[in-house]
Amino acid sequence: MTRLSVNINKVATLRNARGENNPDVVKFAIDCEAYGAQGITVHPRPDRRHITPEDVYDLKKVVTTEFNIEGYPSEEFMKMVLDVRPDQVTLVPDSPTDKTSNVGWDTASNITFLSDICGSLKEAGIRSSIFVNPSPIMVSKAAEVGADRVELYTKPYADLYEKDREFAIAPFIEAATVARDAGLGLNAGHDLNLRNLSYFKSMIPCLDEVSIGHALISDALYYGIRETIRKYLDCLR
Repeated sequence: MTRLSVNINKVATLRNARGENNPDVVKFAIDCEAYGAQGITVHPRPDRRHITPEDVYDLKKVVTTEFNIEGYPSEEFMKMVLDVRPDQVTLVPDSPTDKTSNVGWDTASNITFLSDICGSLKEAGIRSSIFVNPSPIMVSKAAEVGADRVELYTKPYADLYEKDREFAIAPFIEAATVARDAGLGLNAGHDLNLRNLSYFKSMIPCLDEVSIGHALISDALYYGIRETIRKYLDCLR
């Protein structure tokens, strides 16, 4: 079964709006695991607008499933993840001013840089995943730099799903095939939701993990977090 990792950035955004500890990000992560989530994802950005470095250290103490930390591999970020040692680090190429991760790595142009980063993570016993567009070249170069997995950027799929889902999924099937043949694990994330997730999973059965935050937290406003996690798990079965 494809694993569901809940991205809790938006919970931290809500907490930070009041400057107090409500909602409690750590408790929320514990509850997500209790309700069936198989991982917790965070993306601590330099501007601290949602998850903070302090959250990362606090979450490391309590997460019992898989802890996945996303981020641009700056010197500060790498120092933190090598200290915390999560199960997985997902490398994203976004700048500090980006609202969200909206493009994958150009792995062909960053071979030396990414090779050094993946090497450091591997030495520390941390699984590396590189955020890429569904491009066979970008996937194959991710294998070349020594990554353990790629995470496919799925917003293009989500944008086209309602109009033509077969056309939307085609490049992802191709990228997934390249990843499998190269010995890479396969993750996916960005704008996956209750409408489009089941089809994505059915067409890419080798999918190891999806990381979902914004849509899942938005759905929880209506269904509650326990029922929402159940619905997403049902999509992945």
